This record gives sequence, C-alpha cells and structure tokens, in this order.
Amino acid sequence: MSDLLAALRWRDLFDIALVSLIIYRVLLIFRGTRAVQMLAGLGILIAGTLFARRLELPSLTWLFDNLWSFWVIALVVLFQPELRRALGQAGQGRVVQRLLGASRHELEHIVDEVADAVASLAPRRIGALIVLERGTGLRPYAELGVALDALVSADLLLSVFPPASPLHDGAVLVQGTRIVAAGCFLPLSRNREVGRSLGTRHRAALGVSEEVDAVAVVVSEETGHISMAVQGRLESIPDADVLRVRLAEVLIGSPPAGMSAAQARQAPPFIHRSGDRG
Repeated sequence: MSDLLAALRWRDLFDIALVSLIIYRVLLIFRGTRAVQMLAGLGILIAGTLFARRLELPSLTWLFDNLWSFWVIALVVLFQPELRRALGQAGQGRVVQRLLGASRHELEHIVDEVADAVASLAPRRIGALIVLERGTGLRPYAELGVALDALVSADLLLSVFPPASPLHDGAVLVQGTRIVAAGCFLPLSRNREVGRSLGTRHRAALGVSEEVDAVAVVVSEETGHISMAVQGRLESIPDADVLRVRLAEVLIGSPPAGMSAAQARQAPPFIHRSGDRG
C-alpha cells in the first residue's frame, strides 16, 4: 500500500477527481428520468458479458461481442434527450451567454416587462406560461406555435393570455429581446417524482426546462400562484417582486439595481403545489 501511495502523482489525483466529477454530473442529469432504468439494463448487459467470458461460453460471448459492436449508436439513440440536455448545459456559462446573448440593459428590460405582466395576471388568476431563451435555442418549439416578431412588453403579454384569446392555452417564447411565437406547445415533464396534481402548464414548464436551459414562468389559472422552472426544478415564487429578482439572477447573474438578493431566498423550491392545475 505504501509503495502504491508513493507512486501516486498529483496528475493521478487530478485525473481521479475529473472522472469523479464527470460521473457525478452524469448521474445528476439522469436522476429522475427513464435513463436510470436504461442504465440498469446496460449494467446487466455488462455483467452478462463478463459472466460469459469468465465461464468461457463461446455462443453467449459471440452474442454479446456482436451486441457491443454497435453500442455507441445504441447509447446515442437511447440517451438522446439526456445527451442533448448535457450539451445544452455545457453552454450555460456566463461568459458564453454574454458573448451570444442580449446586453445587461436589454435583459433588465425583459425582466421588468415579464414581472409587470405577471403582477397583473396573477391577482386575476389568468393562466400564463412564458419561456425565456438562454443558451439553447427555442426554434423547434417556436415552429409549433403562431409566429410573432415583437419587442417584449407587458401590454403584449397581457393581450395574449386572457381566456378569450385563441393563444391562451399555449406558451409565449422569448428569444433575445423579442417575442417570437405564442400559442406554443411544449414537451411535458417525464419526471416521475412530479405529483399528479400538477397541471399541464407546470408540467410543460418543467418539461422545457429539462430539455433545454430556458427559464419558464408560470401563473396558475386556479390559484394565481406564480412559479418558475429552471434546470428541471420548479420554484414557488411569492410575488412579482421576488420573480423580478429571481429572473435577474438567472438571466443576468445578479439582482436588479436597488433590490437585495436576500429577497430571492424567500422563494423555496417545490415539486408540486396542491391545487395548481393550471
């Protein structure tokens, strides 16, 4: 043991730390998804291969060897949603977003307009779902809705979500400084830990935040409660002021001028809220 420790170099420790970090991040991405069952099946295949070689079973060994000849393609197909999510998260760094995204002033304007719209919608219990793009594009979802090309404004958002509007049930997508589409349908969350009482809007908000790095803001149609979905987690937001702070922290990296970051910590994370079916 002492000889092994003596031969250990700092590069070996660094290598072990990197591998451990990668495995940890992969497990975080797969947690709560169907990929967990797929990983279990993959483990059974590996155990079967080792078993066949250990007992020198030629037919079974040939079968497993041919199966592993195309394992890379099989893994890409099976884990496509998780791999896409992982690659999308790789571009979430603040440096990358500052190079590709809107300026701080423009982001602050978007945050203010969205928060003002939610402040008006929530007391009247008008359901709403607003998705704000970050690093990963929302074009595939925008193509399923009604195309728009307008600057983000509270007045425009308020005109989309009233029950009489034909776009009421869909999501509004914000790319950069513009609203690009409304009435969009989003993928529902595949997380089995989500309570069944959670409504379609909340499931859609969770679903899109699981697929891409976007931020989704939800107003419950039944209770008027405000929620925000980011990175596959749904946060309960007490009011529009706290929403303003949380959006600024996620989109900009810091609270808006004149507001304390302590306000954002008033919003506890939650998976589902009884009665919020909107």
